[in-house]
Amino acid sequence: MSKYDKLWIWISENGEDSFKLTYEQIQEIAGIPLDHSFLRYKKELSDYGYEVVKISMKEKTVEFGKIEMTEKI
Repeated sequence: MSKYDKLWIWISENGEDSFKLTYEQIQEIAGIPLDHSFLRYKKELSDYGYEVVKISMKEKTVEFGKIEMTEKI
């Protein structure tokens, strides 16, 4: 179990192709403050069909995007 599981589940249930969340919104959803470990944990998000597209330290936002699944023949 990851400390960001609540956030990953929320993102996967959101269903939008791409969106931004502020650090404050992430803290509210995850129930924990966003810290440097997020960089290590963000790879878990691919299991939920999303990826971190951009982290803006200046704007204090994280942009998420749905991973495009390509079918191999």
